[in-house]
Amino acid sequence: MNENAKKYEGDNVKKEESGLWETIKVILQALLIAVVVRTILFQPFNIPSGSLIPTLLIGDYLFVSKYSYGYSRYSIPFGPPLFSGRILGSEPKRGDIAVFKLPKDNSTDYIKRVVGLPGDKIQVVGGVLQINGKPVQRERVEDYKTTDLYGRTIAVPQYKETFPEGTTHYVIERDNDRGYWDNTNVYTVKPGHYFMMGDNRDNSSDSRDEASVGQVPAENLVGRAEIIFFSIDEDASLWRPWEWPQHIRWNRMFERIK
Repeated sequence: MNENAKKYEGDNVKKEESGLWETIKVILQALLIAVVVRTILFQPFNIPSGSLIPTLLIGDYLFVSKYSYGYSRYSIPFGPPLFSGRILGSEPKRGDIAVFKLPKDNSTDYIKRVVGLPGDKIQVVGGVLQINGKPVQRERVEDYKTTDLYGRTIAVPQYKETFPEGTTHYVIERDNDRGYWDNTNVYTVKPGHYFMMGDNRDNSSDSRDEASVGQVPAENLVGRAEIIFFSIDEDASLWRPWEWPQHIRWNRMFERIK
């Protein structure tokens, strides 16, 4: 092999090494950006249960803003104990739909609506939510079609509920105000805690159940649900994209969450 051939071969090796290193750098940069976005800005979340029907459905995929309530150890993937409390925090508003770590294990993601702020007295009487001794205004609207415990389609009472601050949302009462959690004791929300409930009032494990969920410490808040970016029927599969056209809920795409 002459000197020119050796030089040409050497140049090719250097170019291949340079190209490989550039590819690795692009991959590392992309991973770093993804980690930063997920930690500081937004986290994707999917709805695995019907506890927030009719607002959120099984098969909804949404973005949760991490910056809305500031940051705690649970803002970071895997929740390492780097610090305690919250930094750059702001208070959740009543009516927000928030993702939080279940206080019982500090690892399971839950999503519910904020109904009680620190110091509030919360009670449910005859299916009607009461805040500080006053019933929350609710207006009967058209029935909502959902499924019962046996998977059968049924029509259940639906209400438009208005919080004292004026925000509105819809709730359903599958058991017609006679459910297990439709009459409760008075809960006093502890300092630095929040009382969370699902909009599917008779099918939600939430702060009313002190043994399973209870009140949520501010530190456990992950973020506020903002927008649905994808939605698919619960009996469909993300791994069979050829079925998507007939199962995607097009009317829910990019819908803001209220």
